[in-house]
Amino acid sequence: MKTLLHPRFRPAHLKAHARTVVTRLAKAYPQANCALQHTNGLELAVATILSAQCTDARVNLVTPALFAKYRAAGDYAAADPRVLEREIQSTGFFRNKTKSIVGMGQALVERHGGELPSTMDELTALPGIGRKTANVILGTWFGKNDGVVVDTHVRRVSRRLALTRETDPVKIERDLMQLLPRERWTWFSHAVILHGRRVCVARRPRCEECVLNTICPSSLVAP
Repeated sequence: MKTLLHPRFRPAHLKAHARTVVTRLAKAYPQANCALQHTNGLELAVATILSAQCTDARVNLVTPALFAKYRAAGDYAAADPRVLEREIQSTGFFRNKTKSIVGMGQALVERHGGELPSTMDELTALPGIGRKTANVILGTWFGKNDGVVVDTHVRRVSRRLALTRETDPVKIERDLMQLLPRERWTWFSHAVILHGRRVCVARRPRCEECVLNTICPSSLVAP
């Protein structure tokens, strides 16, 4: 991979570069959306908790039965942890995830009348919900662009594109928020996640197929 310190991508040129990235990704992934299957905000919150260190595809195999059984926050609050652990075991880290989901259900019942709140501060005060999960919920379910979801794909692709030189997700999010139009924050996350899964893969990116290969400083095929 080429260096990220290409002079064309110094701070003065980054916003123009980011605009071009958005334009090209918009043509490739115009309808990019969350891959986690859900029909309401609570389901999305649970699915996002389950997705930690797990593929969305695996989560989507587990959640239909889970959502059919646990339909409200009170159901999770009253869940038998040992049973829930078995039901989500295949997603990995099931003990911690069970603790988070049950705790979130209890907090929703006790503090919010069983309803999922719609602000960053209220969401991140719930067990199991950090800023990344809150960004998913706010952007995908509530339509609020309060931040940029930074998962492993967004981290990798953003660094390869020289949109950031940071490694910490919080700092990466800060850089992306400064470069991208606010109305594009949620869509950008979903688009980059798709691009990272399909094209800009970790070990051997498919640069020859990439719509960004002529503007990416890390491209293996760009002149």
